Amino acid sequence: VARELTVEAARAAGLAEPALLEEPQAAFYDFLGNHEGRLGEVLGAARVVLVVDVGGGTTDLTLVRVTPPAEEGGEPGFERIAVGGHLLLGGDNMDAALAHRAREAAGVGELDPTEWGRLVQAARAAKEALLGEKPPEQVIVAVQRRGSRLVGGTRSVPLRRDEVERVVLDGFFPLTDPGERPARRGRAALTTLGLPYASDPAVPRHVAGFLARHAAEAREAGARVVAGLARPDAVLLNGGVFNGAALVRRLDAVFARWFGEPVPLLAHGSLDTAVARGAARFALARRGLGTAITGGAGRAWYVGVAGPGGANRAICVVPRGLDEGATVDLRDRPLELVLGTPVRFPLYASTGGHPDEPGAIIEVDDELERLPAVRTALRPPERGMEPGQAVPVWLSAHLSEQGVLGLSLVTVALPPVRWRLAFDLSGEDAEAREGAAGEAGAGKGGGAEKGAAPAPRLDEALAHLDRALRPGSARPAPRPGRRAKGPPPRTGGAKALRKDLERILGPRGDWTLPTCRALFDALWERREARARGLAHERSWLRLAGWGLRPGVGAPGDAERVGRAWALWSEGLRHGGDKGERKLLWADWWVFWRRLAAGLDADRQAAVRDAVLPWLGDRFPAGPRRHGPAEMVRLLAVLERLPPDDKLRAAEAFRRHRRKVGSWWPLGRLGARVPVHGPVSATVPAEVAEEWLVELLDLDWEAEEGAAFAAVLLARRTGDPARDLPEALAKKTAKRLRRHGAPERWIRVVREVADLDASDAGALVGEALPPGLRLLG
Repeated sequence: VARELTVEAARAAGLAEPALLEEPQAAFYDFLGNHEGRLGEVLGAARVVLVVDVGGGTTDLTLVRVTPPAEEGGEPGFERIAVGGHLLLGGDNMDAALAHRAREAAGVGELDPTEWGRLVQAARAAKEALLGEKPPEQVIVAVQRRGSRLVGGTRSVPLRRDEVERVVLDGFFPLTDPGERPARRGRAALTTLGLPYASDPAVPRHVAGFLARHAAEAREAGARVVAGLARPDAVLLNGGVFNGAALVRRLDAVFARWFGEPVPLLAHGSLDTAVARGAARFALARRGLGTAITGGAGRAWYVGVAGPGGANRAICVVPRGLDEGATVDLRDRPLELVLGTPVRFPLYASTGGHPDEPGAIIEVDDELERLPAVRTALRPPERGMEPGQAVPVWLSAHLSEQGVLGLSLVTVALPPVRWRLAFDLSGEDAEAREGAAGEAGAGKGGGAEKGAAPAPRLDEALAHLDRALRPGSARPAPRPGRRAKGPPPRTGGAKALRKDLERILGPRGDWTLPTCRALFDALWERREARARGLAHERSWLRLAGWGLRPGVGAPGDAERVGRAWALWSEGLRHGGDKGERKLLWADWWVFWRRLAAGLDADRQAAVRDAVLPWLGDRFPAGPRRHGPAEMVRLLAVLERLPPDDKLRAAEAFRRHRRKVGSWWPLGRLGARVPVHGPVSATVPAEVAEEWLVELLDLDWEAEEGAAFAAVLLARRTGDPARDLPEALAKKTAKRLRRHGAPERWIRVVREVADLDASDAGALVGEALPPGLRLLG
């Protein structure tokens, strides 16, 4: 997915066909270029080289096989035989650890992002000085606070060499035994910006795990295996971290401890420019100028399939080592596909442990890395096939020159029909990547979680819905603003529709995601029923909004929300008396609140422009729009609005707070972790801090939603730009404990953690379909 997004961004920047290269391989290309013409002499009898690249934010590992020259005096050949997982662990983590130590020594509280950035830079400079050649005994680090008293607001603290060695060497490069592996924890220890940081900060343990995982390939290439680890014949270090001589010596000592002897370190040209120069040499090698490294795909890819009895299986579609630009057709592995139903294809990757051939079907285990699913709605062609029909297909995989994986399904029957499977890059159903239809091992219902299949009596419910909304079930309503003459229209079918559906399908809160979307699709086909009566329109809005909530989470939701948006300009179809109009307007705003997460930024802005004028002191000209409380709740969930708009929405909330009846909207407007919006749209931390202080002064027993709003405002993210002061978070946690709040609420205020699935309804304002999980 990262590769495809990178290629997409490069093309948008005007680079027509970019080539992608992993950094350790680029560093090795730089080494080859620096020793061109005498590589055989420099490498000698080495047959396997380990590249350890520890940069600012990542650690990457690669094994390269060295093959002897074909003729005397010639150059050896090179093949990449293994790559490691992309570990989010590097020098930035070390700098942050030292910065935290300096802040604590200075006795200062939380720093704002600018102050923290300065301190991290100072810690980085101290680290490089104290771990370099001829280091001083200590370096003075300034902890600067912003304000008018520049000198008075600065605390100077010493970082001693022995102290830095304990933090960096013992913390990130400890002397480990060959049998030690990275610790596996429930969640990452470091989660700044929500990225999947490595849970174990010890780089040697990750290197040991990599060498153990690829011992068979290294032995085949000519390396020895010692204590279960492939012993490389030489090591090439790369990354700015190794500008510190102490780190190089420590890693050298680790290898000597593992293998009983030192492992030669290859000389590099420059740790700061090796990747850039190596990329240039790679480009030249592609044109026949210089030595090229072969090896093809560094990973194998698998697609999940349901085995006998719903067993969790995966089929290999691209083996490791496949050449870029190659295509794999699995005609000998026919699969069955049901058309006309939104489906999700689980996708897995492996860097080792599974030397499988294309078409091999294996059990899903811990060696496979789960990736975002490939999802699509496969519609039958115009001829020969019907929705719901099961057709035999086979998989075709193509690995582009950029290393991007493309998958297609091709019918066995001729003439062939081909469907291309696209990666889910939109984030539309990120919450349900392990959710409903199509998950491997899903069992009879096709759902990985309880209740993820459509309701058994769905057909009966759809037939009843059709009868209730058909023409003639009520007379047309009068034009807005006019009262109907004569006896009330017969609207029993539409008026009782929700109760009737609950009688057939069970309680509304238990309707699964596929059931809800099926109901919305049926309602959309019958959208003209809104014109048949006031009860028809109210029932349609309530049920359609319930069926599409929260506007994301299922394949095809973006298209559904796009179609529903046509109703925005159309508006309500009925008027009625003042009381009826108020009720209908409330249903209108609730409908849009329920699918607001699926509206893009432009559509959310259109909703803002329509709602805000009706929440001020003076109403605009034209027909009255009722429902200020529901308007405020709608504004609160428009997460793609910029921070200034959210401040205006907060003013509207205060003006109508008593009508709203809950402090929940303020918590959503200032939430530190968006449910389904960009982090860049969160309100400034200082604003959220003011709101939280206000909430802490309230009587939470009497003020509805105040406690949960405080949780949303005080929640820890690991991002200094969004987190509120630590002292305020501790105060909030104590208040929550006195209030008797759930332990999970207290946990997310004290540390970076996830809210419980039971809080999803509170986040969006009402229950979500079973099986749908929110990213937030």
